[in-house]
Amino acid sequence: MVTASDVSSGEFAELAQLQQKITNSSIPADLRIKAQTMIDRAALSFKYHSQFMQFDVVASYIDWITSLPWESRSTDILDIEQAKQVLDKNHYGLSELKDRILEYLSVMKMNLDQAKLDPISKNHNFARAPILFFVGLVGTGKTTMAISIAEAMGRKLMRIPFGGMGSALDLRGESRVHPDAEVGQIMKSLRRAGTKNPVILLDELDRVAEHARADIMGVLIELLDPEQNVAFVDHYIDYPFDLAEVLFIATANNTNNISTAVMDRLEPIQMPSYSDDEKIIIGKSYVYPKVLAASGLTSDQLTIVDGVWPTIVRPLGFDSGIRTLERTIDGVCRKVARQIIEKKINKIILSEDNVKQFLPTW
Repeated sequence: MVTASDVSSGEFAELAQLQQKITNSSIPADLRIKAQTMIDRAALSFKYHSQFMQFDVVASYIDWITSLPWESRSTDILDIEQAKQVLDKNHYGLSELKDRILEYLSVMKMNLDQAKLDPISKNHNFARAPILFFVGLVGTGKTTMAISIAEAMGRKLMRIPFGGMGSALDLRGESRVHPDAEVGQIMKSLRRAGTKNPVILLDELDRVAEHARADIMGVLIELLDPEQNVAFVDHYIDYPFDLAEVLFIATANNTNNISTAVMDRLEPIQMPSYSDDEKIIIGKSYVYPKVLAASGLTSDQLTIVDGVWPTIVRPLGFDSGIRTLERTIDGVCRKVARQIIEKKINKIILSEDNVKQFLPTW
């Protein structure tokens, strides 16, 4: 334990702050001993040598281990009706996918209820989650579905982009023996979330750099395997962290570049393309109200008649997702907003006669 007689006042203040972090944290007992040993060693170096070359490394390490949510959890919202309302509010159709999510929440709810009735038993595994894997073309709602799941469960959502990831160390971290070593993206996400049971979105698994694909897939096997991720080791932290309560959700446009071993640990769910009829409903009921509010317009200032929607949905041809639809509606709202600001009009009713004037030109 560091005492004021060990080091000078300035050095003692810095070491005392680290000591306080350890004292106030909930880190595991053996990791606490390891951190305490590092502080004691630093105190001795300051006492007999007036300096400690690796003090910044020690300070950074203790800051990290005391900031991780070793025991902190968010309380899951396991209200199936509320979850259904959230999913229906944010997504049209996709009934099979919604049913799968509600089934998972139902199993969690039943196991949690059983654990309350029989708290002594250790056989309850209500926290373990499947690894959902959304596969589909661009704009089909893969990322927004992950956002909705997190909202429905009342969990924090953390996103790790895999597009262009060039090293497995980006996920697992780098050993502290290397200069400029950093913690991996998994531990960074947990620290930002502040809980050990967030939803972590592994976005675009098929977009990793070619030269690093084998190494990254190797880390993913450990990360996504329920038998292994209970003791996931980040090279920087150098201590096992239990990821069993994390709900991992992965996305990809296709599965060609994902190894068989990783696919075996995922639960693939195909995200369908949208037909024109579906897009009309999505545009009217989901996209239009959101874009209208974002542009500062009201429904009195811009009205779109039903007969115009087929033209808005397909201005240039078929598109599997809804991003083009969002851009089209956004472009219409911008043009209307400009004319209102320039006092050319007070309101507009978009009809087949004038729709071409407001559609964006590419």
